[in-house]
Amino acid sequence: MKSAVFVLLLALTGLLGACREQPPGALRFGLQSAPLTLDPRYASDAASARINRLLYRRLVEFDDQARPIPGIARWTQLSPTHYRFTLGPDGRRFHDGTRLSAVDVKASYDFILDPANASPHRSALTLIDRITAPDQDTVEFFLNRPDALFPGYLVIGIVPARLIAAKHGFEHAPLGSGPCALLDWPEEGRLRLRRLSDGAVMEFLRVADPTVRVLKLLRGEIDMLQNDLPPELVKYLAQRQGIAVQQRRGSNFAYLGFNLRDPVLAQPGVRQAIAHAIDRNTIIHTLLSDAARPAAALLPPEHWAGNAQLRTYRFDPPRARALLAAAGYSGQHPLRLTYKISNDPFRLRLATVLQSQLAAVGIEVRLQSYDWGTFYGDIKAGRFQLYSLSWVGIQTPDIFRYAYHSQSIPPEGANRGRYNDAQADLLIEQAEAAVDPHEQARLYRALQAHLLTTLPAVPLWYEDQVYAARTDIAGYALSANGDYDGLLKTRRVGVVDVRAAN
Repeated sequence: MKSAVFVLLLALTGLLGACREQPPGALRFGLQSAPLTLDPRYASDAASARINRLLYRRLVEFDDQARPIPGIARWTQLSPTHYRFTLGPDGRRFHDGTRLSAVDVKASYDFILDPANASPHRSALTLIDRITAPDQDTVEFFLNRPDALFPGYLVIGIVPARLIAAKHGFEHAPLGSGPCALLDWPEEGRLRLRRLSDGAVMEFLRVADPTVRVLKLLRGEIDMLQNDLPPELVKYLAQRQGIAVQQRRGSNFAYLGFNLRDPVLAQPGVRQAIAHAIDRNTIIHTLLSDAARPAAALLPPEHWAGNAQLRTYRFDPPRARALLAAAGYSGQHPLRLTYKISNDPFRLRLATVLQSQLAAVGIEVRLQSYDWGTFYGDIKAGRFQLYSLSWVGIQTPDIFRYAYHSQSIPPEGANRGRYNDAQADLLIEQAEAAVDPHEQARLYRALQAHLLTTLPAVPLWYEDQVYAARTDIAGYALSANGDYDGLLKTRRVGVVDVRAAN
């Protein structure tokens, strides 16, 4: 008997039968969500950050162990609070032909540091006291406190100083010095870049529904896609001739967030009850087809600052009910919450399972799903009780200041739950000030243990990375953090027909 997935795909194939396979040309990449901005000074959503990596160069990159390495600059630490960055010869030509200089670096970071500009990256960089550019190739950063991790914070794409002064709209007209340049962006869901090494065109197409996205891959209307697929569609694609699937363990961190300014969720016992009501292992096995691993902290245990000793909240419904009773809730007086989620079908299904598991301990949850832009806007504005999101591409522990410090409430950062904890602030500040890397790692591990105890969000799991492409597409390397850098070596090698006929 045909699976429900195949029957649905077959039905949709009929509906899309009038669509003809696109001729070879641009390398077409299917996205669940369109980028919100191509201005690296403001980009905080995953699609924007990943595409901006292709458009802009950064002072610093990371190796496979999340250690900072030179990007377009090498650095020397002259004192605990003084760093000199020397720009190298590569990556220094903006797409309009002008040369990237130290002045551009200084202007880019000065803009972020100006509170009037409300950059979400400012909170992670407030340790910068001042920046100088003594010559075209040298940038000097003077800090107001020591931080051994400082070079790893300088990962924002560099934009031209003259266009900053002219108030250029980088969000829709990016101008960087990255390996790709904007070709056009005719509509929100369709964006084309030109790869400078060979002129190849890469087209990013927003297809929100994962089943339709898979259909378009099968029909040749897109060439490749990455993540945001339910496991049954991944399995289906792996069985199709003419489709190649890559999968690897990932570090993207899924969590359930709380609004801690809500009087109900401000109660630690309520948050702990929710954590004990969630059966992560069953969700990972049944809904995620084991393509994830349980998480107890934002950083995975293999990260140099990860805490491998932490364990997730155990699935314990009796404990959850007892905590709710202690907080004054019962069958006659149930806890009622709203849970906001994007309208992605698979994320909705996950939310429905969480809703069911919470109902089993007496928590009534009403789901509210929205298109991505509305959902993300509400989360940043604090208009929620519960929500689900993932942190993607995390490399350095400065994420903790950005996500959990009391001074990082949007728009100053991404403390979307409005977490305000003096001990967490102190551990963040002590870790940032630590000079010895081992002491710094110890403090970050202590911070993650404290976050697990105080529970500003429930850690859920680290999702695997998945990539699927037609077999006439070669050269893509799937990264652990899900960036799109593999597109820099992707090429078309032949012709394939994978029409969904059976």
